Amino acid sequence: MRTIAIGDIHGGLKGLKQVLERANVTAQDELIFMGDYVDGWSESAQLIDFLIELLYQQNCHFIYGNHDAWCYDWLTRGTENNIWLKHGGKETIESYAGHTDDQKDEHIGFFMKMKNYYVDDKNRLFIHAGYTSMHGPEKEHYASNYGWDRTLWEMAVAIHGRVEETDEAYPGRLKLFSEIFIGHTPTTGWGVDHPWNRANIWNLDTGAAFKGRLSALDIDTKEFWQSDPVMELYPKEVGRNK
Repeated sequence: MRTIAIGDIHGGLKGLKQVLERANVTAQDELIFMGDYVDGWSESAQLIDFLIELLYQQNCHFIYGNHDAWCYDWLTRGTENNIWLKHGGKETIESYAGHTDDQKDEHIGFFMKMKNYYVDDKNRLFIHAGYTSMHGPEKEHYASNYGWDRTLWEMAVAIHGRVEETDEAYPGRLKLFSEIFIGHTPTTGWGVDHPWNRANIWNLDTGAAFKGRLSALDIDTKEFWQSDPVMELYPKEVGRNK
């Protein structure tokens, strides 16, 4: 059995199907999704349908992302946050055009079961964005940091190769876990188009919402698989808020 972590999908169902096929995923594999399933490409609602079906086929963990929180607010309260609409929310609303109220209720239930973070039996943390507490996410004062924090990743980039774990200056919040897996902050901002390791953090957001690929990583071997650039799978949508 493999444990495979999958980065931010952003409505790119075609990219997810492609990467699952390329990784030869079977029912024996454990899948950990890093959040941001919706907002961006045109198949957000259809992607959630697919993930719900997948949940019945194999062991899956679904981390809650900031875009998922926006979508949940819209599904439950009709909230149309202007920032959300400009960052893929419009496409998400359009994707729900053919869904019934019962289907939407099923999606609401799915969102409610997502985890803010997950720690496995090897003390590896999976969280969408990060945390600021020196005592770890369990003691985080602001739950929004689970989906929004970028300081954890920025710190890892800054110290990588400069501060060793044995040094006194090594950040205490990184020592809490053997490894940390995140999404949220595209690696393509640094010109990196694949899962990227800095300090003990692996970033799996490889820009699928924009011009990048969707990535899946075997968290033990660090072998990874990628879709084609997701924009190439939705050529008629390129230029719409991308």
